[in-house]
Amino acid sequence: MSEEWFRKENVKVEYDRDEILDAMKRVADRTMGLDMPWDWPCGVAYYGISKAYEITKDDWFLKGMKARVDEYIELGLPKVWTVNTCAMGHSLLTLYRATGDERYREILMSKVDYIRYEALRFGDHVLQHTVSANNDFPEQCWADTLFMAAYLLLRVGVELQDEEMIDDALNQYYWHIQYLQDKENGLWFHGYNNITGDHMSGIHWGRANAWAAYTMSQAKHVLPKAYLYPKYMDIAGSLSEQLSALKHLQTENGLWRTVVDDPESYEEISASAGIAAAMAAAGNPLHRKCINKAIKGILSNISPDGRVLNVSGGTAVMDDIDGYRGISRDWIQGWGQGLALAFLSLLLDMGNSSADGAL
Repeated sequence: MSEEWFRKENVKVEYDRDEILDAMKRVADRTMGLDMPWDWPCGVAYYGISKAYEITKDDWFLKGMKARVDEYIELGLPKVWTVNTCAMGHSLLTLYRATGDERYREILMSKVDYIRYEALRFGDHVLQHTVSANNDFPEQCWADTLFMAAYLLLRVGVELQDEEMIDDALNQYYWHIQYLQDKENGLWFHGYNNITGDHMSGIHWGRANAWAAYTMSQAKHVLPKAYLYPKYMDIAGSLSEQLSALKHLQTENGLWRTVVDDPESYEEISASAGIAAAMAAAGNPLHRKCINKAIKGILSNISPDGRVLNVSGGTAVMDDIDGYRGISRDWIQGWGQGLALAFLSLLLDMGNSSADGAL
């Protein structure tokens, strides 16, 4: 009996390293030329640049990011933090690690202190999503909060070896999973209203699925011996179910839609990049074909001058599916730039990603 049937070469993630690096430089250069104020669009954008630096070790990314962050500090930062403005903490953490400059640490820790002691919470200490100094969305949790605040709290908690902070971060992951993941199909809703006890319009929004998948995929890489934390097992299980569902919703162009399970919604690149990045970080070989398709789809949506195309604008929890379908995708957005950079960077680091089974 021939044994050739099991000797076939494994499916590999295929890309041209020089092409990826060129795309990363173009996207980062275009990003650093944008006049984004100190808020979540800038936070996600510069997170992408920070990941490009951390993975490539190319000082070009660090110098550009440092110049812009220093300019922001000189001009004056917001006097009041929100969940969304905490997203800039990601780049501050990278800058502090790289330079040792205490200015970055002080600003970063002011954000962490806000999250821990001042941010609005409900239920079992769950962070309420905030976009201003007002109580905009009483007792609502959004998937966005995982990236802007919970993931940041986890990164800093590990950096400081602060178990209380780590536990708070994992608690955010846990409750966002409980409130936002659709137990019937593994997909994520955009938001949950604790007052009414529902998911409002009940939409499986693409970028919400990206925020969830990406931040969950990073937990095992950030948290040493993650398997020793019981709540991490919920993260691993949630991510596994979610990616299994999303795999079947990828379009022929290698992308995901702005409402992932709605064939009438347009293909949206920030969601696609975040979901593909989660697959790259998770390391499951069953997702390699999806990643290869996503590489082509995402690269085809990066313009020669580094603009990431077809990225939906800022999106609240809309009243109905038409609200999501109608969000403009005509303009350059910081979150599209940043999530594309996060995905492209991870491609270069996939040798360090492996599936961990139930972990």
